[in-house]
Amino acid sequence: MRVEHQIRAFEQIFKSYDGVQPLHRFLFAYFKKNKQMGSSDRRWANRYIYSFFRLGKALMKEDQLTRLAIADFLCNPTPGLVVETTLPELKDQTGLPVKEKITLIQQHFPAFKLKEVFNFKEQLSEAIDELSFFESYFTQPDLFLRVKANDISQLTKTLKENGVEAITVGPTTLALPNGTRLEQIIPDQKHFQIQDLSSQKTGDLFDPQTWDYWWDCCAASGGKSLLLHDLQPNIQLLVSDVRENSLNNLDERFRDAGLKKYQKKVLDLLLNNEVDLHHYEFDGIVLDAPCSGSGTWGRTPEMLYYFDEHKVSYFSKLQKNIAANVVKYLKDGKPLIYITCSVFKKENEEVVSWLLENLPLKLERVEVIKGYGNKADTMFAARLIKADASNL
Repeated sequence: MRVEHQIRAFEQIFKSYDGVQPLHRFLFAYFKKNKQMGSSDRRWANRYIYSFFRLGKALMKEDQLTRLAIADFLCNPTPGLVVETTLPELKDQTGLPVKEKITLIQQHFPAFKLKEVFNFKEQLSEAIDELSFFESYFTQPDLFLRVKANDISQLTKTLKENGVEAITVGPTTLALPNGTRLEQIIPDQKHFQIQDLSSQKTGDLFDPQTWDYWWDCCAASGGKSLLLHDLQPNIQLLVSDVRENSLNNLDERFRDAGLKKYQKKVLDLLLNNEVDLHHYEFDGIVLDAPCSGSGTWGRTPEMLYYFDEHKVSYFSKLQKNIAANVVKYLKDGKPLIYITCSVFKKENEEVVSWLLENLPLKLERVEVIKGYGNKADTMFAARLIKADASNL
C-alpha cells in the first residue's frame, strides 16, 4: 500500500537522523544518496518529518505512528494518507484553523498538553504569550523579503505572473509562502534581501547618522549590515566574524546592494583583539549575538526534539563575554545594539541586566519582537548607550 511506503520512508529518515546537523542539510544529502526516491516520495517524506518534529515532546507515551498522524493533522490544511488511515475520524477536519484542530486533538487525546510542544525548563521572556507561541509551531513561517519601496510594486507583479501571491506587510516588506523558489523566478536578486520580518524590525533600534562608523561584530551573512546601509547609505562599516568563509560570502551580496564602504576582519571576540582594534572607535556596534536560536525553531522544528537545554547557560555566558570585549571600542554616548533570536530570558533580559550592572551602559530601549503572530521569527533587541566616562 502507498501509505505503508510513505510511513516506511519516514521511519527510515527518522532513524537515520540524530539532530547534529540542520534537518534541511541532512535531507538534501539523504535524498541525494537515495536517488530511488521520486519527487513525490521526497515531498511526502519532507512533510512528514517536519510535521513530526513540530509536535515537540507532546504525547511521548503514544506510539510513533499515532504521533506522526497527530502532527500531520495539526500542521497541514490537507489530509495525508497517514491521517486517513490512523485518524480517519479527523480526516475531514484538516481544513480547520489550527486552534480548532488543537481542541479536537485534546478531545481525542486528553493527555495532550500544548506546553509540552516547547518542553524546556528555561523560562520564556515574560513578554511572550505562551499559548500563542506554542500554537505557532504548527504553522510554517513565511519567507520575507525586504524590498526598496520603489521596487515593491513591480516585484509583486512579477511574482504574481509566476503564480506566487505575495502579501505586502509594510512599505518595504513582502511575505511569501515558505519554499518559494525565488532563484527560478528572479535570478537577479539585486532589488531585495531575504530577511525575516522580525530581523527587519530590529533596525528600528539602530538610528545610524550620516558619516557614522559602525561595527557589525558578529556579521554572519551580513543581514544587519545591509539593513544599516539601507537606513543610512553614508555610514562606514566594519564587519567581523569568527568564520572566514562567512565573510568571504559577503562581498557579492554587498556589491549587489551597493554597499562599498566596509572593512572585513576575522575576529574571535572571546580573545584579546587589541592588536587589530586598538585605534578603532565606533559610533555604533551591532552585536547580533550567538544564541540558542530558539526564536527561529518554527523554521527548524527538529530543535524542539533535540535541543540540549544546558546550552542556554553556555550561550548566556558567551553573550556576556563578547559584549564586555566589544563595548570598550564604543564611543561615549553611542549605542550598543544587543540582538538575539532567542526567546529565553536567560539570553535576553538577564544578559541585559548583567550588562547594566557590569559595563558602563545604560538602557535606552528594549523589545521582544513577537513574530509568532505574523508567521515570523521571535527576536529580542535592546539599545544600550555607553556612559560618558567623565561622569562615572
